[in-house]
Amino acid sequence: MQRFKNILDFYINSSLHVALAVVSLSLISFLEFNIKIDIKLLFFIFFGSITGYNFVKYAGIAKLHHASLARNLKLIQIFSFFCFLALLYFAFQQELKILLASAILGIFTLLYAIPLGKNRQNLRNIGGIKIFIIAVVWAGVTVILPLMDQVNLKEISLTFFQRFFFVIAITLPFEIRDLKFDSGNLNTIPQQIGIINTRKIGYILLGIILFLDFLKSSFSVINLIALSLTLLISAYFIKAAKVNQGLYYSAFWVEGIPVFWLFCLVLIKILF
Repeated sequence: MQRFKNILDFYINSSLHVALAVVSLSLISFLEFNIKIDIKLLFFIFFGSITGYNFVKYAGIAKLHHASLARNLKLIQIFSFFCFLALLYFAFQQELKILLASAILGIFTLLYAIPLGKNRQNLRNIGGIKIFIIAVVWAGVTVILPLMDQVNLKEISLTFFQRFFFVIAITLPFEIRDLKFDSGNLNTIPQQIGIINTRKIGYILLGIILFLDFLKSSFSVINLIALSLTLLISAYFIKAAKVNQGLYYSAFWVEGIPVFWLFCLVLIKILF
């Protein structure tokens, strides 16, 4: 049992789980618009997610809730190095416009972790914007990169905002969990409006996501069913989120909601 827990912890702490979530959302973009899946792009996104997330998490001094990772940090650093090499390999197989868009999103990721300016602040520590930076990067990677050449601007915009609001919504349980760790200067949503109102914001965002789906010219009942099931499970996790969560509540279950969405979409497409 302890060995299984160690494997699961490495899977989560090495950002494999979050990378799988990002790739799942990218695959959803391909499937929703019936576009041929670009495997090389998915690998590029997968290894880029691991590299970027591990850089953000481990580049600086570990936070209090990351202290338990110290003994495994060396292994994660080695793993991240090989993922970076794989990222470079797949980067050379991407078109220039993909690399330029990725570079812009990568700059946001770097600024999220690297302190700049007179106050030596990074984007993560600037009050009130952390969750929005995460949402912009996730939406950019999982919508703009896969759909760059395939659909019109309206479809990209609607899908981008759906994904943007979705990432904010499923990040709220993390922000609720981190209330006991985060500095008051961060001005996170739960810090500013409380847990109950944070949940309400989450429900509103999920409602907006559903509404935006009806505005798409590519509207599909199959896509709607998969999205609706995902929003329902997201609402449940937002409702049940609390400060003292189980160890894997947000880090595994909430982070895995995009995988659930992909599973629903593929299954419904197969059945219908």
